Amino acid sequence: MSKTPDSGKTEDERPSTVEQYLVKDPERFALNMARMIEQAGKAASAWAEPREKGEVRDHVAEPVVDMVKTFSKLSEYWLSDPQRALEAQTRLFSGYMTVWANSIQRLSAGGEDADDAVKPELGDKRFQDPEWGRNAFFDFLKQAYLVTSRWAGELVEHADGLDEHTRHKASFYVKQVSNAISPSNFILTNPELFRETIASNGENLVRGMKMLAEDIAAGKGDLKLRQADYSSFEIGKNLATTPGKVVGRSDVAEILQYDPATETVLKRPLLICPPWINKFYILDLNPQKSFIRWAVEQGHTVFVISWINPDERHGTKSWEAYIREGLQYGLDTIEKATGEKDVNAVGYCVGGTLLAAALALMAQEGDHRIKSATFFTTQVDFTYAGDLKVFVDEEQVAAVEKAMNEKGYLDGTKMATAFNMLRSGDLIWPYVVNNYMRGKDPLPFDLLYWNADSTRMAAANHSFYLRNCYLENRLSQGMMELAGRVVSLKDITIPVYNLASKEDHIAPALSVFLGSKYFGGEVDYVMAGSGHIAGVVNPPAAQKYHYWTGGKPAGDFDQWIAEATNHPGSWWPHWQRWIEAKDDTRVPARKPGKHMKTLGEAPGSYVKVRV
Repeated sequence: MSKTPDSGKTEDERPSTVEQYLVKDPERFALNMARMIEQAGKAASAWAEPREKGEVRDHVAEPVVDMVKTFSKLSEYWLSDPQRALEAQTRLFSGYMTVWANSIQRLSAGGEDADDAVKPELGDKRFQDPEWGRNAFFDFLKQAYLVTSRWAGELVEHADGLDEHTRHKASFYVKQVSNAISPSNFILTNPELFRETIASNGENLVRGMKMLAEDIAAGKGDLKLRQADYSSFEIGKNLATTPGKVVGRSDVAEILQYDPATETVLKRPLLICPPWINKFYILDLNPQKSFIRWAVEQGHTVFVISWINPDERHGTKSWEAYIREGLQYGLDTIEKATGEKDVNAVGYCVGGTLLAAALALMAQEGDHRIKSATFFTTQVDFTYAGDLKVFVDEEQVAAVEKAMNEKGYLDGTKMATAFNMLRSGDLIWPYVVNNYMRGKDPLPFDLLYWNADSTRMAAANHSFYLRNCYLENRLSQGMMELAGRVVSLKDITIPVYNLASKEDHIAPALSVFLGSKYFGGEVDYVMAGSGHIAGVVNPPAAQKYHYWTGGKPAGDFDQWIAEATNHPGSWWPHWQRWIEAKDDTRVPARKPGKHMKTLGEAPGSYVKVRV
């Protein structure tokens, strides 16, 4: 930042001026307000029209009712004891008085260096504009907000009378409300937005309302939040570009086989079972990030299941159907394509949960084709399943089932919204501000394109998953019923590579660690750095993050971490060594289509179906 000759101070050090918040061209500003109202009307029409035609039914009340019930239980705890309520109110009042005293001190002579009553958490990007600190009005708003949100969080933390599920929900909902009411989200309480609105005479709001109308129309009556410039990407062109063929197609899955990149390959082919909640190409975003391409370059004959984006025809497709027509169909296809029965398998997230359940079923049925299993951020025990458990109790599952039964599937936008809410401070509000208030198009970003490429959930499949895993935790307890059998993870005696990621908010590292004890064979637990996506998609060339290896995944999790070995960089080469230690036999490379008819080029047609 440059020095100014008249003051000798940097721009950030100069005092705030009122002029930057005053309208310079009232006529143009008024005209733009009228144009904004016109665009807001189009947004309202885009929301109302599908509802008037009966194409959309709102289920907004259900989550709101659950939030109100949760907050009622929290309020009951604090208000049931007058002394406890008084102490809570006193803490909040004390925080406000500190903010007020600091504000008075800042306004008085020589008070510029008064400490904030509370500071934003490290990494909080909402209050970076200098005006949040040097302008008394915005500084007061910031500190009052932070004091209030911290106090609300502490109410949940110290509510000893709440059961653990209610406490978890209360903490989650408090975080959602706190993120939503942040002064950084509103024009008149965000100095940067205020200045931009004044400087452009409101043209940012015109653009923002136009984008809002477009995004509601794109969501067919629901807001489809724009997180990236989607026009820059096309599946098969600059996403999911690893060359290969479609070598099989069932009602629920296409099976992709990728072209070899080495003269010899490992004898055991590799079958990847991705989640159907997202599309498989998270493992093949681009050549630099692609786990699939990297695995091919290490000598794997890679097969991937590309799940259908279901519609009303797939409403009755159950977990058994996904096992038979997805996983086992993939194994059948591999045998036809390569002649090999012995296979290494990888399951990612819920794809890993399906793989674990399938392995338990196949063990009982005498199907032993999978010789090793690798799980990427996969839960088989859901005791500590993270913030997604907030959405799962009997009332909420019944409501989801009712909504799914109307169409035979759950709309993709519903799942996308749920996942975005897990990190609303990163994945919702920054884009609301950028798009609809600043009126700026988001930047191209392949990961966020993938994140927005939603998939529907087949009704029978999703209901089985919610009830058997999140609600009743039947898989780890040996009570899950599949194909008329009660399956047990103890029957899985093949080697298991169980990968967690340290900052995972979907499959917490603790949850993955505790799940390791339910398998019947040897388990190697590895913890990668970062989260659910970046912890997995971490190519060696990036030289990012760390991973931890240690002893048997048993006992206290914190103790395991304390004794684990920290390795810099990607876990991918470690996994490759683990695979080769099981069987490093090599054979001449296999080309797709040599022994069977192919059905088109990878990445196939199922992955291109959008909602």
